[in-house]
Amino acid sequence: MPAIIIGAVTVVAMVLVALTLRRPDVPTYAPTPLAPRDAGRALTEPMLYTIDARDPTRWRRFSFALGAAVDDRTPAWDLAFKRYEIITNGGKGYAGQAGLVDLGERRFDDVIAVPTAGYQLTETAPDPRNAAIARWYTYGFFSHVLTPKPHVWAVRTSEGRYAKLELVGYYCPGGEPGCVTFRYVFQGDGSPAVAVR
Repeated sequence: MPAIIIGAVTVVAMVLVALTLRRPDVPTYAPTPLAPRDAGRALTEPMLYTIDARDPTRWRRFSFALGAAVDDRTPAWDLAFKRYEIITNGGKGYAGQAGLVDLGERRFDDVIAVPTAGYQLTETAPDPRNAAIARWYTYGFFSHVLTPKPHVWAVRTSEGRYAKLELVGYYCPGGEPGCVTFRYVFQGDGSPAVAVR
C-alpha cells in the first residue's frame, strides 16, 4: 500500500513539474511606435496601444490626449506603467487629477458613459499604487502567466477629461513580459460619454 501512495505522489509531482515547464501560448504585442498627436476636443475611435514597460526600474508614462507614451518631462501624463504595475497622475505628490474606477467585468463596447465621481488616486506609501487597478490580472500558478481580467476601467485624466480602458495583453513578441497592451476610447470634450457610434 505505501508503494502505491508513493507512486501516486510521484506521478502528481511529475505532472505539476511538467505543467510549469510548458511554455504557454499567450497573445503577444509589439510596442506601439511613438507618434503623439493631439486628440483635441473629439471622441476618439477605439484605439489599441502597447506600451513598453519591460524596464523594472522606470515608469513609462502615457497621455490619452496625445494617444501615446510621453517622456518624463511631460507634466500632463495620465497613466504610468512599470512591468505589471499601473498608477495614475493623481494623488499626493502628483501634478494631475487622474484617477481610476474599476467598472467590473463587462464588455468594453457596453460602457457608454463613465462616472464623474468616485475615482481612486495613486497612493504613495510604501510604494506608488492605485488600488482600483492593482489587481488587473490573474496569475497562473502553473503557467506563471499574467492574464488580464475582463474588466473595464473608467479613467479621469490628469486634466479632468474621461476615457474607458480595457487591458488585453502583457507579453511582447517572443513571450517576454512587460508589453502592456490596452484598448481605450478618450473623450476630449470633457463629458463622460464614451460610446462610439
